[in-house]
Formats: sequence, structure tokens, C-alpha cells
Amino acid sequence: MDKLRDFLKSWPGRILLILCLSPLALLGIESYFQGNVDPNQIAQVGEASVGLSEYQNAINNRRSEILDQMDDASLLNEDVLQEQVLKGLIDRTLLEQQAGKLGMTVSDDTINRLLRQEEAFKDENGEFSNDQFSNFLRQRGMNKDQLFAEFRNQLSLDQLNASIVGTAIYPMKAVNQLIDLQLESRNIWLHRFNWQDYQQRVKLTKNDIQTYYNANKDNLKSDAMVDLAYIQLDPAAIKVDAVTEEELEQQYESYKQGLAIGDERKLSQILVTGEDAKARANKIKARLDKGESFAALAKTESDDPSGATGGDIGRFNASVFGSDAANVEAALKGLSIGDVTAPVKTSFGYQIFMITEDNGSNAPSLDSMRDALTVKAKEYKRQSVYADKVTAINDLAADGFSIEDIAQQENVPLKRIKNYSKNNNTSVLAQPAIIKQAFDEFTIQDQAVTTGIEVGAGTAWVQPTNYRPTQTLTLAAATPIITQKLRQQKASAMALKDAKELAAGIKTLSDINKQAVKFQTLGEVNRQTALLTDQERSLAFSKQAPENGVVALASETEVGASVVIGDRIETKRQSQLSDIEKAQTAAIIRDNLGQDQLQDYLDYLRLVYKVEVNEANMKGAQGQ
Repeated sequence: MDKLRDFLKSWPGRILLILCLSPLALLGIESYFQGNVDPNQIAQVGEASVGLSEYQNAINNRRSEILDQMDDASLLNEDVLQEQVLKGLIDRTLLEQQAGKLGMTVSDDTINRLLRQEEAFKDENGEFSNDQFSNFLRQRGMNKDQLFAEFRNQLSLDQLNASIVGTAIYPMKAVNQLIDLQLESRNIWLHRFNWQDYQQRVKLTKNDIQTYYNANKDNLKSDAMVDLAYIQLDPAAIKVDAVTEEELEQQYESYKQGLAIGDERKLSQILVTGEDAKARANKIKARLDKGESFAALAKTESDDPSGATGGDIGRFNASVFGSDAANVEAALKGLSIGDVTAPVKTSFGYQIFMITEDNGSNAPSLDSMRDALTVKAKEYKRQSVYADKVTAINDLAADGFSIEDIAQQENVPLKRIKNYSKNNNTSVLAQPAIIKQAFDEFTIQDQAVTTGIEVGAGTAWVQPTNYRPTQTLTLAAATPIITQKLRQQKASAMALKDAKELAAGIKTLSDINKQAVKFQTLGEVNRQTALLTDQERSLAFSKQAPENGVVALASETEVGASVVIGDRIETKRQSQLSDIEKAQTAAIIRDNLGQDQLQDYLDYLRLVYKVEVNEANMKGAQGQ
């Protein structure tokens, strides 16, 4: 198994694993082998096609990958996932056809040679084992020809990938220049002109608003909205009763089973049956208390065949005693090796036990773990109550109850969000999974309560009403938006005018303190500083200062306008990277450039091979 696991991490093993859909790993796209081809198509790509089952398998595999890496499943955007999966499958199909057209193939001899090098197929002597290779094929339900076809296809893609991605050029001189830029620093003084300080001076006319509306009408649209009623259930908020001793013991047994710890006490017994069993058992116990041998009495007095061997019945097993187990356990509790119980009434009769061996001292006692087990038992109860409540609410939703009735019946607070938007949603329920369900066509049409949607550690149910679709805004509705946008534009222009006038009067360090406004001294900063906005950071290193002087730069920025003053730009030579680090940096840059080239090549292939997506099958596959 270890060899097989290692094999699945190698180049041929990866061919058999899950789909990778990132463009950066495009040629690592994998799929499980199918015995036949699904006639239903998601997309036609040149002379090839992407099948429905292939698409659904890819969706499921990719979803599992993502969910393994996130705690909250509701954050997964299914629409983006489906889009990425489809693009990845189409991209791979395009490259497969092009590789075939260019005659990129691999011989059987090459594949044989590579397979013989795999440790997974070698025996204890390091030789290739046909038995292990055959077993691998059987486990995957495929034959040698199918395996070779898949390997040949993947290796052909690798060749095409290397011919595109591996040819990216980025000379070391350019790498050094890029590194030097990151090592540049200078002293910075900053003053910001906020556009809000100018907005009262802005004058807008109806003609300004009308002109902007006419030019941008197609982009002025309302968000799709609903009014949302919802309930949420959090396991942490579930109140449960105090933990019983029985529940504590159940947790203790589960703990021991989890550690493969059983009851290590060995017992001997004397079983007495018949109408006078109780009286006989008491007399035997009295004789034991006086020191008579338990084994001897078991041989002469026990009504069980175990008496012949001195009453030995092996390790204590609660299941043997059924409903009497608790009574037997109580009688044995606290006893040591050689101690004898009082007669215990069971379904077998009256039994007297003696502990003959106890190897369970290495297992922690229930009492020593009482606090931890109490917490665990309480959480188990809470999760059980939570699961029952989720099921009950789902049943009510399926039966057509309104969310108001469900909230009242299940005693869960009902909450509402007015104007819940499909896009740019910043509400407390902004998770993609919630938005998708809230704007589901059938949910909106029926104004139904959704099934439970997992949100973090809890579950939410939503009911949308008053759906308003996306539509072009009227002039009246768009006027506040346009007014705000134009006011900011004009206010920023005023701020920029003042910023440029201020910058024009600053040539030396002494000029900074002569200005009517106060500058913020940032000290020595580099291109990675967080003290400047993105636009300010770009401005700050755009121009060198003269010798013994400063340069004052003004530009419109995110805040309105900014004046950035800098002294001479210096490069920290002592912090330069080693030759090895530079080479690694160059490799990363070239790889990124190569990926850009690959995307450009895929765009070209979309012109060469006609791509048609079957929208009807897509919607069916997505459950729409």
C-alpha cells in the first residue's frame, strides 16, 4: 500500500487522480477512467466533446478539494466553481486536439521504460513485478491499452505545455532591475486633499445629470433584490439537560474503544440456581468470608460448567450479562485482585464473582476523566438535539410551512433583511450559498422556505419575497447615484488643482515647512510600504529628486488628491539577493510569463477549433 501511495504522487499516478482546474496547473487536469462515453454533451470542442458525466465528476472532485480547505461550506461560490470547471475541461480538450494535430506523441517503449522505473511496480528485489502491475489495473477497472492511452495523452500535453510555457524569456538583466526597484527607498512627506472637503463647492445642474445619464444609461442598473426572512440555528445555542451517570459511562466506554482499551479484569464465578438459590448463595459467601478457597467452592457448589476449572470465565464482557451488566459492574466497582462480590441477582440466577487478574491499570479511570467526559457527553447531547431540530425544520419547510410558522413552532427567532441584494451583498448573510438559494428561480416563484443551508457551524433557512429583478434605472432613480459620482469627480478635480499649486512651490526641504498646510513625515519608506495608498506608492517612486533637493509630485488619488514629496531615491545594495535567489526569482517570473503565453495560445485555439456549449445540458447538470 505504501508503494501504491507513492506511485499516486508520481507523474503517472497523478494522471489517475482528481481534476485540477486552475489555469496554472492546466496540464495536470485528470479524470477517472470510464468504461464508456456518455452521449450527453456539455460542450462540443472542434471534433471532440466534453461529456455530461465527465463534467459532473469534475464538479464533484473540485468541490471536494475546495471544501477540504475551508471551514464554512457556504462560502463556496457554486457559479464560479462551475465556470472554472467548464473552462478547464474545454482548455484541456483544445490542447489535446492541438497536440494530436502537431504529431506530439509518445511511443510504447517510452511508457514501458517510465513504468518500469516506478517503485510501486517493483518487488522486494527491486525488479518490475507483472503481478503488482496487474493488480493496479484491476483495482482501477482498466486494461493496459487504456492505461497506455491515458499516459500517452498526458505526456503529449506535457510536450505541448513545455513548448509554450518553457519558452518564456525574461533576461537576468531585467530580473536585476526588478529586484533593484524593490530595494529602492526614500524619505517621504505627504499631504492629502480629501475630496469631501470640496463637495460643498460643487455646483451641479440638471443638464449635467441628464448628460451623464444619457452617456451611461446602459450601466445604470438596479441590483436584483428580495426581502428576506430567515432563521438560524447554532449548535452552541442549544440548551441541554445535565449529563447523567449512564451517559458519562457511555462516553467512557467510547473513549476506551477509541483507544482500543477493553476491560482487562479476569473473573471467576460461582453460579447458584434453583428455588433456594439466594439462601445457598449467602451461605457460600459466608464461607468465602471465612477464608475458604473460591476455586474449591466453585468446583463443589457452582451450577455452571465453569466450576470444573475453578469458576474461570475470562475477561469481563458487559454484553454477556445484557440488562444485568450495570448491576454486575456496580458489584465489581472498586474491587481489587482477590476481592469477592456479594451475591448478584442476574437472569442466570445468583452469581458471586472474584477478580483474579486486572491488567487495566494503564487505562485512566472514569473519575479521573469525569470533567472531560462530562463536556464530551454534553456536546454529544447538544449535537443530537441540534440534528433532530434541523430535521424537524427541514420537514416543515418541505411541507410548505411559512418561515413565520416554522419559527414559532420551533421557538427560533425570526429575522428579516430588507432589500437583500444579489450583487455587492454586505449583509450578515452574504455567503454565496445563501445568495444562490435566495435568488433561486423556483424558490422565488413559490416564495418557499429553502432547505437548511450550512453556514459556519450552524444552519440557516431563508424565505425570499417581493423579488425585484435587475433593470435599467429611470433618470429619477439614477439621479442620487449620478449626483454622488459627479460631485466626487468635480470635488477631486478641485482638490487636484490645489495639490498641483502646492507642489509647484516646493523645491527644497526648507520649502516644506513654509507651506500653509501641514505635511505628514513618513520617514524612509520603500515600494512595499503600507503607509501610502496604491496610487500614492506608484507616484512616490515615479521621479528622481535633484541633488540636494526634493521633488514634489501631485496626482489625483483614491482620497481625492495627494502631494508626495521625496528626496533622492537610494537602492539598498547591501540587501541584494544572492545569485541562487536571483535565479529562483527569474524562474518564478518566467513561469508566470509562460502561463500568460499559454492563455494567449488557448485564445488562439478557440479561433481554430469551434467551441459550442450546450446551455440546456449545462442547466440540467447544475440542477436549474
